[in-house]
Amino acid sequence: MNNKAVIKRLLSYALADKRKLALAIGLLLLASIADVSGPWLIQHFIDNNIAQNHYPAYTVGSLAVTYILLMIATAWFRYLQALRFNEIAIGVVQTVRKQLFDKIINQPLSAFDYMPSGKLISRITNDTESLKDFYVQVIGTVLKNVTLIVVMVIVMSLLSWRLTLVVLVLLPIVIGIMVLYQRKSSAAYRKMRDLLADINASMSESIQGMSLVQLMRQEKAFYHQFSSLTDAHLQAQRSVISLNSFLLRPLIDFLAGVALVSLVALFGVTGTELIGVGVLYAFISYLGRVTEPLIELTQQLSLLQQALVASERIFGFIDARQQNYGNDNQPLATGKLECRNLNFSYDGSQPVLEDIDVILPHRGFLALVGHTGSGKSTLASLMMGFYPLGRGEILLDDRTLPSLSHSVLRRGIAMVQQDPHILSASVRDNITLGRHSDSQRVAGAGQPADDDALWLALEKVGLAEQVRAYGNGLDTLLGGGGVNLSAGQKQLLALARVLVAKPKILILDEATANIDSGTERHIQRALDTLREDMSIVVIAHRLSTIIDADEILVLSHGKVLERGSHLQLLAEKGHYWQMYQLQRVGDHLQQLEAEGLNS
Repeated sequence: MNNKAVIKRLLSYALADKRKLALAIGLLLLASIADVSGPWLIQHFIDNNIAQNHYPAYTVGSLAVTYILLMIATAWFRYLQALRFNEIAIGVVQTVRKQLFDKIINQPLSAFDYMPSGKLISRITNDTESLKDFYVQVIGTVLKNVTLIVVMVIVMSLLSWRLTLVVLVLLPIVIGIMVLYQRKSSAAYRKMRDLLADINASMSESIQGMSLVQLMRQEKAFYHQFSSLTDAHLQAQRSVISLNSFLLRPLIDFLAGVALVSLVALFGVTGTELIGVGVLYAFISYLGRVTEPLIELTQQLSLLQQALVASERIFGFIDARQQNYGNDNQPLATGKLECRNLNFSYDGSQPVLEDIDVILPHRGFLALVGHTGSGKSTLASLMMGFYPLGRGEILLDDRTLPSLSHSVLRRGIAMVQQDPHILSASVRDNITLGRHSDSQRVAGAGQPADDDALWLALEKVGLAEQVRAYGNGLDTLLGGGGVNLSAGQKQLLALARVLVAKPKILILDEATANIDSGTERHIQRALDTLREDMSIVVIAHRLSTIIDADEILVLSHGKVLERGSHLQLLAEKGHYWQMYQLQRVGDHLQQLEAEGLNS
């Protein structure tokens, strides 16, 4: 997207509220007229009073009062127009942030595979803040100064067209400087923005992984990485500062000085017969007033460049391809799931899943097992609709997954991950996640799911007693990432979310991998309850949790190596049998070690 298209798109946001924009421009015009009228009054006083040594009290008093009123009016109109432009800018930034965040959270998961969270935060905060500077500083300043220059040129031409020509010589030179600056600084500002995003990403990753950094004693390595990024950002800033120091104010000041000397020289040549002293004063005053707007215009170029670079990145996200969903809005009636000849690759070249066939009946129990990298989580993600399918198809309730609407898919199938995300919010908010109960959604009541439903869900997963022990019950605030919850309690809380949502299919992605045996029993009882009205897919680390599965798929390198029930696979004495025996030995050794410690 070129700069012209970006500016046109940015202006379209401001034009959305034409009435407020028209009011701001009207106030701007009034302020410019009031501002320009001051030197004209003084010129009139010099030529008609001082030059003729004529000082009538009424005339002098009227001019003084009028001049003071014009200055007050200028300040008042400037204040009102600045207020209106700020309101427009804040409204636009709010709109863009909402659009950007909406697009980000609706991106397919593949968009986040290689995008650090710090860069996304930089887009939403730093880049959108640059847009505010664009509307307040750049657009406001440009409109103000262009209006002021146009009004002053009109007044100067009425006073003396010869002197006006001298001043007008400045304008094309300044425009040339602005074009040159834009070309020279564009790459530098883009590099600055990219490095700032990298700095935010580095900080975010370091803070999120602080325990790992300190555990592995990598504080110096991460410090040096961060320092190199900030040094590179400083170098990019220096190149911009060099351009600003040479092409902007010093050069404009020099040109203004040349214009002033030319005005005085022309006055000296023509004398007072053609140009009065008051007119010369007015032109010198207007020259100073023209110079400042020109300097301001050139100084806004740096903000303009930052805004253009930031806008390119923002619009890149807003215009990014969204994952396509179908138009079938009929809710899932059953939890039947079927995969037919499913093949998938993340990069289009390296296969991750090959020829996967699965049939899971309503209220069925399917287990996926295999070593790390076998494709279990990828298969679960495809069942969730997180990634577009490759070859083959997935059917939910005898309907192809791509034909289902986004709302039907998300209400019909849910996942509990190995490390579920816990919000820095209350227990209630962590269970409901802003959802409404089905009855309230139909009625349009707009109230959160009732507390009885939340307590019932907590009872079923065995977490109600723990929550009641908290001082504020459901309103108890949980720390960021659930730091005041154990791994098992996080899993139980995630299961409570599922009970409230009531999907037809539930996927557990190694949800019992890092919990104790007591919590595992709670989860098993909760799963027995859930199976009364939904189908369950379990990615299992502990094989003891899938003994009752209707079918177990053993995956290896993206292919189905074995399939059958627990007893059938043990009877075959294949890969699953080996995994089961190894776990039994491991559990036995852990038990002996625990008994030794207790003794």
